[in-house]
Amino acid sequence: MTVTNPLTTSPSTVGSKPSVIAARPGRLLSLDVLRGLTIAFMILVNNNGNEAYAYWPLKHAAWNGFTPTDLVFPTFLFLVGISTVYSTAARLAQGATRQSLFLHVLRRSIMLYLLGIVVNSFPYFHIHTMRFYGVLPRIAICYLIIASLYLISPAWRSKAALAVAALIGYWILMRFVPVPGYGVPTHDIPLLDRDANLTAWLDRQIFSAPHLYERTRDPEGLLSTIPALATALLGLITGIWLRTQRALKEKAVGIATAGLTGVLLGGLWNLSFPINKKLWTSSYVLFAGGLSLLLLALCLLIVDVRDKTSTTSGRSRFLSPFLVFGTNAIAAYVFSELLQSTLSSIHPHPGTNLQQLLYRSIVHVVPNQPFASLIYSIGFVAFCWIPVSALYRRSIFIKI
Repeated sequence: MTVTNPLTTSPSTVGSKPSVIAARPGRLLSLDVLRGLTIAFMILVNNNGNEAYAYWPLKHAAWNGFTPTDLVFPTFLFLVGISTVYSTAARLAQGATRQSLFLHVLRRSIMLYLLGIVVNSFPYFHIHTMRFYGVLPRIAICYLIIASLYLISPAWRSKAALAVAALIGYWILMRFVPVPGYGVPTHDIPLLDRDANLTAWLDRQIFSAPHLYERTRDPEGLLSTIPALATALLGLITGIWLRTQRALKEKAVGIATAGLTGVLLGGLWNLSFPINKKLWTSSYVLFAGGLSLLLLALCLLIVDVRDKTSTTSGRSRFLSPFLVFGTNAIAAYVFSELLQSTLSSIHPHPGTNLQQLLYRSIVHVVPNQPFASLIYSIGFVAFCWIPVSALYRRSIFIKI
């Protein structure tokens, strides 16, 4: 029986003992580590005890701007691109045909999208309020496109050209195309107005308010999937670079250089096209993508470019918590979302759900609200770690 996560770098077989150090040939342990760190932080920031009191690094920017929380989703999507290269190469090496791989990609994408609908709707599944956008649906769409493109051609230049076209094209749409009923951005309406922008307007034409996350707009809306695709393509190009014959240190330096370039270009573009996670602006793609590249370079140097003085036991203790989340990323994310929905749907007292009750019990002991919110978040992550750790110990890596 083979079960894998769609974001893992290669298949894993149930029954084999998990090993922190003995990775498969060509497999970079740092990818699982960075993915695990990303998932852990995603669960942390998605489950603040009280959003109003949470520390600012653990909340998304209200509109324009950037916080550490705004780095989570693009890093996740960036890693999808890298993993697509590794998983595709592994399956081709095992004798799979490109036609069979495309059907495999299509099936995965459909299942991932449907799982996103389940996560969004649980536990009530009311069709009139069902959200069809979301984190998993966006990943499913981007994965389908980039995996298909990579199957057609593994060359990086066409992917880079498409990413550039997506970023420039999205900027043109948001900057110059009139928004029906509002006017031209920067002339009749402010650039990136919260509701009077093309992305929000288009989402309102497709879905009524109950289907949108913020009722007048959705942070994972249709039009902003265009620049999100560029984020995934950046990961795909990085994956291609990582599979070259260059020395690992040289790869890490190249990734770090690209990361610094992305941060600089994103910061410069921010002056005229603000960094905005909810609209996934082109400047946001470059800035967040640059930071993701820098994090990857750091993980490569720490994890895969091994210090000869390091010990196996020391490395195992350090890496295992991240590998637990990283090797079952989708399972960890889905469990956390379903758990939060369950806590919010149980009302021990009228007007108070179980999540609020748990948070208030912490506040009674720790009266500092921001710190109490952090304690709740850390406890939530720790609780989510338990079932995923059980999967890891049994070498079960869930494939969607």
